[in-house]
Amino acid sequence: MASSTISCNASDLIPLLSGGANATAAAAAAEFICSRFETVSGKFTDAGYAIDNTYLLFSAYLVFSMQLGFAMLCAGSVRAKNTMNIMLTNVIDAAAGGLFYYLFGFAFAYGAPSNGFIGKHFFGMSDFPKPTFDYPFFLYQWTFAIAAAGITSGSIAERTQFVAYLIYSSFLTGLVYPIVSHWFWSSDGWASPARSDNLLFQSGVIDFAGSGVVHMVGGIAGLWGALIEGPRIGRFEQRSKPLTLRGHSATLVVLGTFLLWFGWYGFNPGSFAIIFKSYGTSPGSSFYGQWSAVGRTAVTTTLAGCTAALTTLFGKRLIDGYWNVTDVCNGLLGGFAAITSGCSVVEPWAAVICGFIAAWVLMGFNKLADKLRFDDPLEAAQLHGGCGAWGIIFTGLFADKTYVSEIYGGDPNRPFGLFMGGGGRLLAAHLVQIVVIVGWVSVTMGTLFFVLHKMELLRIPSEDEVAGMDPTSHGGLAYMYTEEEIKNGIMVTGVGGEDDHVHGHVGVL
Repeated sequence: MASSTISCNASDLIPLLSGGANATAAAAAAEFICSRFETVSGKFTDAGYAIDNTYLLFSAYLVFSMQLGFAMLCAGSVRAKNTMNIMLTNVIDAAAGGLFYYLFGFAFAYGAPSNGFIGKHFFGMSDFPKPTFDYPFFLYQWTFAIAAAGITSGSIAERTQFVAYLIYSSFLTGLVYPIVSHWFWSSDGWASPARSDNLLFQSGVIDFAGSGVVHMVGGIAGLWGALIEGPRIGRFEQRSKPLTLRGHSATLVVLGTFLLWFGWYGFNPGSFAIIFKSYGTSPGSSFYGQWSAVGRTAVTTTLAGCTAALTTLFGKRLIDGYWNVTDVCNGLLGGFAAITSGCSVVEPWAAVICGFIAAWVLMGFNKLADKLRFDDPLEAAQLHGGCGAWGIIFTGLFADKTYVSEIYGGDPNRPFGLFMGGGGRLLAAHLVQIVVIVGWVSVTMGTLFFVLHKMELLRIPSEDEVAGMDPTSHGGLAYMYTEEEIKNGIMVTGVGGEDDHVHGHVGVL
């Protein structure tokens, strides 16, 4: 991780120290100076490793805090009668994901077959630490794996058996996601931009922090889960217009959104893995280095999210006639999901374009979902799958030549963004990535959900769905209600009609 040390040769110092004096004394002085220099140089090398590993460890903590954001966002987006269920699934995503990623996932993601990865990485990390792999790296990659699983849980909320969550989360974090991350992030992955040779379209795929690897994987998995088990009861029973089954707490939605926003500063800038690296030609002479790229990545991430939020705000006002906080929160997250691929290799002005289009991609996919009677309580498939795919295309169009060269090195003439004058090879590689991820996740997760459906392990019985998963599967409700509140109806379960923001159908839980 750290930069290489500078060597000291005593023979080079002797002529400078002798000056006609005793040669033996000069040689002794040269040896003394070099020994002290090597000690100090070694300390700087140690400090470099410490700085890089501390940076990566702190980034892992930030990304892990996104699990709390997912939990709050999911809890606020479902009805009160399903709160305990969705909170428990978020805990299980992290717990099951941690164990299965340790046992199997990391080996599939970063083990090299030529190095005997089965013996070295399955069931543990026997060759840790080493210069390129240390424990913070594993922890950081685990947080990404459970993020993908958390995305999927939102798509199938409010009608899925808990055992199905256990099975799909373990399978996703132990096999499906790690294989994709190996293809595009491992140094020997067939489409990785870090390969030493045989780059896909001479560029590889620049999916820096995972618009495809994380967001599309989670979104496409959720798409198949929601398609196979069908919409929630009451969602499309009206012929004229779909019934909106509103979540019970906009407060939790906003809280979750801000927590995810905070965590994204570990998700995107943290994906550099190292920060102690200068881009200057001579050590100590440059103020510009990886730390600058980290800062720029945080800026592009921020601008994409902010632009998407404001675009959604005014777009939904024009379409629906009112200001909707939950739509704005989803738009913001859609901008983040889109910029995640190219956050490190695009200019800040390009991030604004990314966020603007991401908002319309999300709104368009939501309209399409309603027409196709597709029910995703958190819009996870549309947001992470749709905006993630747009982010991959965006990077193929706007990746900057200088930034690509600084971050990925190798051939200075490697392809970059089509609109930046770099030709279409990077875009072609990214289109391949989209097709491959859709195909792989469809075959694996689609098959898994179909088998669970056939075994009657996927969807809960209709009477349990109407009553709520908390009282039927988790021992009681998440909140305490008085008898009077229950008698009079404590929440709006659905709204419909032309003025769906005004009129509602009141029901108990």
